[in-house]
Amino acid sequence: MADPGADEPSSRSGSPAGEGQDSEDRSLLHQRLAIKELIDTEVSYLHMLRLCSSDIRSRLQQLPQGDLDVLFSNMDDIIKVNDRFLHDLQETASEEEEQVRLIGNLFLDFQEEFERVYKVYCASYDQALLLVEAYQKEPELQREIQDIIEAVVPQAGRSGLSFLLVIPLQRITKYPLLLQKILENTLPDASAYSVLQRATSALRDVNANINEYKMRKEVASKYNKVEQLTLRERLARINTHTLSKKTTRLSQLLKQEAGLIPRTEDKEFDDLEERFQWVSVCVTELKSNVAAYLDNLEAFLRFRPHDYDLDVPEGPVAHYRSLARDLQREAFLEFKQRLEGLVWQPLCSLAKALVGPQNLIKKRLDKLLDFERVEEKLLEAGSVTYEEEAARHTYQALNSLLVAELPQFNQLALQWLGQILCTFVALQRDLAKQVLQRAEGSMDQLPHRHLSEPAFNKLVEDTLGQASDQLRSFRENFEKVLPLPTTQPLLPGSERQVQALLSKYGPGKLYQVTSNVSGPGTLDLTLPRGQIVALLQNKDTKGNSSRWLVDTGGHRGYVPAGRLQLYRIIPSDQELRGQAGPRVDSPQPAPQRTSAPVPSLSAVPQVSVGQGWRLASPLPPGLGLEFAAL
Repeated sequence: MADPGADEPSSRSGSPAGEGQDSEDRSLLHQRLAIKELIDTEVSYLHMLRLCSSDIRSRLQQLPQGDLDVLFSNMDDIIKVNDRFLHDLQETASEEEEQVRLIGNLFLDFQEEFERVYKVYCASYDQALLLVEAYQKEPELQREIQDIIEAVVPQAGRSGLSFLLVIPLQRITKYPLLLQKILENTLPDASAYSVLQRATSALRDVNANINEYKMRKEVASKYNKVEQLTLRERLARINTHTLSKKTTRLSQLLKQEAGLIPRTEDKEFDDLEERFQWVSVCVTELKSNVAAYLDNLEAFLRFRPHDYDLDVPEGPVAHYRSLARDLQREAFLEFKQRLEGLVWQPLCSLAKALVGPQNLIKKRLDKLLDFERVEEKLLEAGSVTYEEEAARHTYQALNSLLVAELPQFNQLALQWLGQILCTFVALQRDLAKQVLQRAEGSMDQLPHRHLSEPAFNKLVEDTLGQASDQLRSFRENFEKVLPLPTTQPLLPGSERQVQALLSKYGPGKLYQVTSNVSGPGTLDLTLPRGQIVALLQNKDTKGNSSRWLVDTGGHRGYVPAGRLQLYRIIPSDQELRGQAGPRVDSPQPAPQRTSAPVPSLSAVPQVSVGQGWRLASPLPPGLGLEFAAL
């Protein structure tokens, strides 16, 4: 008779309880293997990143620094995050019973950091591949790169850079699969099951957000380019499709303006755009002001009175010349260089950085019109074409990108602008400090340094009074030796025309053409040099003050204002003697009522140069005299 206990183990293993125990053991074994795979692959992955960042990158010296920044992007940031992640992951092994739950919580803790660093790398991955393709077109360069990679990472094979650059993308997409594998081998009633579920879902969300961010960056890169196209190239791009698209957008816009269809309102974006436009205006105005400041500074530095020897006795003048020369050659020159490097160049860079968002904002308006039209069609027909669906996604991606990044851009632009203003103020303060320090030594050597302020003011007034008297005396002497005015002859046969213009418009409206004028337009006049005209209006119909409307006595039209000079009548010497008043010591008979004499036509252009002065001789273009009567 057989031993009944001999078949007991066999009966236990075949029972449902035994099968359940075996299944649980297998699940636990697979769970441990999945956790081991996670940790082992993380160690290998981090080791490969370090090889790329240190060994390979340092050996690719034949590539430009800009290319290296694109190829390896923010790999150093990824290494820092994954290094901490691996350290915490390995520490979970000490808590064998709670290891699964701790791993789930660890992934939840690193969710935001993973998304932050990996989305930047993934967004620049396509641009890195373009560089790799460009290197493959240069056999010698490609061979050098391949030799370096195979020496450090033999398993890369012929793929070379492509094999290395795709590793971070593969790793972030593999995390949800590894977590899913651990989850599948975890009992549903275990305390770690819900944590693993949330961690798996979180890592899937991370990958979805990275893909969304990558798509936004691709859209921004597409519409952010500023192309310098000629008119011929722009015309070549016009086709039936572009005309139809622009016509549809214009129709949509006109309907909105007429109130026939509602306009999509987005208060969040409108507020961001308004803030951005204010920043843009501030940058533009500041750039214009700084440019004008630099121009004035350049003009100031060109004026060097201290370099001229005016035969003035030494003393305070010598101190002034020494101080001025010192300031201009050192202090002001250094200030100008620092201003250009610390204010002007950063301001130009900031203005250039505004171009990208401005283009995206303009493109968003076009895509918004497309989006609204597609939405209308979707409500009416219930379906749209593939191209229309792509237009919807493009607008949504562009709008999401602007809403997400405009606040950061506005904040950074304001900080940038504030730093530029603070730097400008600091440079002004440093300049004033240097000028005062350099001037103190010279002021101590001046003869009037011990005078009180009222006494010094009195001294300045007396000195200026003496200088004024000297200038007045010089003017009187100059008046005695001034040559007699010479007349410029009128054109032959123009006396009657001048008389007609004089009687019709008066002497204050007459001008003389200083050089031949050839009218390019229909309303422009062609006039010879010396022609007398009457001014009708000192601007054209568009408000342009460089074109004047004149009357020649026969024709009316426009003449460049720079070719006209005021024409005044100078009475002849006989008329001047006739108009002179009677002398006090000789009685004169009562004047008879006679007609007023008509001034002679010996007229020349006049330029007022002072009190009681006239310059009647014609001067070459660009030459003139100006004196101020004291």
